[in-house]
Amino acid sequence: MLNDSLILSFIYVIVGLVGLAWGADRFVAGSASLARSLGVSVLLVGIVIVGFGTSAPELLVSGNAAYQGNPGLAIGNALGSNVANVALVLGVAALAAPLAIHSRILWREIPLTLVSMLIVGVVLYDLRLGRVEAILLLCLLALFLSAMVMQGRKERWDTFSMELEHAIPAAQTTGRSIAWTLIGLVVLLFSARVLVGGAVDIAQAFKVSELVIGLTIVAVGTSLPEVAAALASARKNEPDIAIGNVLGSNIFNMFGVIGVTGTIHPSMVEADAVLRDWPVMVGVFLVFILLAWISKRITRWHGALFLLGYAVYLAFLGMSVQT
Repeated sequence: MLNDSLILSFIYVIVGLVGLAWGADRFVAGSASLARSLGVSVLLVGIVIVGFGTSAPELLVSGNAAYQGNPGLAIGNALGSNVANVALVLGVAALAAPLAIHSRILWREIPLTLVSMLIVGVVLYDLRLGRVEAILLLCLLALFLSAMVMQGRKERWDTFSMELEHAIPAAQTTGRSIAWTLIGLVVLLFSARVLVGGAVDIAQAFKVSELVIGLTIVAVGTSLPEVAAALASARKNEPDIAIGNVLGSNIFNMFGVIGVTGTIHPSMVEADAVLRDWPVMVGVFLVFILLAWISKRITRWHGALFLLGYAVYLAFLGMSVQT
């Protein structure tokens, strides 16, 4: 039976997940509205704020985990979120409506996403995440953001920007936008701290590695904003937004989340993260590239395939824990 302390830990996790989902939504809406009121182009708002804003839960959870001395959970969260973004998020969205890729910007962003994963594989190959390597990842993130900003200025009208024009909240008063941005950020910070504390307690109680908890409970939970955003985009026939959010989130997880983790707490990396979970992450994304290249869209059958593969992956993680 579960004791009171463990029940409280599960409550913390649930409260943390709900808070992360709500806080991310308010943070993205507020900051996007603020950017629009300041005259920032809709494409830049979509790429920089909406695309990366949905990764705020991963960043804050992993940053808190690293700060509290639990880098395994942080790395598991980054790798697991990337697997979930493709297999779970796009799987659910594609079941709602097939996702055709029209945007030239997204076709250029797909290989960059793969490159970010390969770079992280090289960084983690020696089973150590050092501070210098982590800072280099953050520099690569800054370089990528700069490139996206320049791209957005050159190519203001793309199918991606046309969809964003209808999806991004209209500008509100500056004071209201700032208020919602700050409220969302505070809720995110509080929820991340609560979630990490509960997740670590659960891992210790069941003698499960923090890496596995990060790959499963935490990764799925921090991917909820992407699930909600992608599902809404698919239903509104805005497939480029659904896929764009996933690509942006995956790049941010690799360069930003792992970069912040290593900067705060350089550490050794569990072998399973490199030998098992990194190949799964890359493999799932390669399947996505193959299907997108051949079919030019992610169909409902593809979505079902992704969800089935994700279920098998989670089951495998569960079996590995039991053994």
